[in-house]
Amino acid sequence: MNVIFVLAAIVIAFLVFTWLLRVVKATLTTALTIALLVLALQFVFGIGPGQLGQQLNQLWQGFWQSVTGGG
Repeated sequence: MNVIFVLAAIVIAFLVFTWLLRVVKATLTTALTIALLVLALQFVFGIGPGQLGQQLNQLWQGFWQSVTGGG
């Protein structure tokens, strides 16, 4: 009976580990893509991370006001 529990625990640990690897890979890929886009904006158009952050903040505020109906 203990062998079944050990095998089940190994299978579950393997599934969790492979899921974790997929999540980490997707996270790193996304972070690298964002970093490359910001770097490209910096070199090609002279747009710095601060300016990009301000634009994204304004975009988010406009979206939130349109959703909530705030003025």
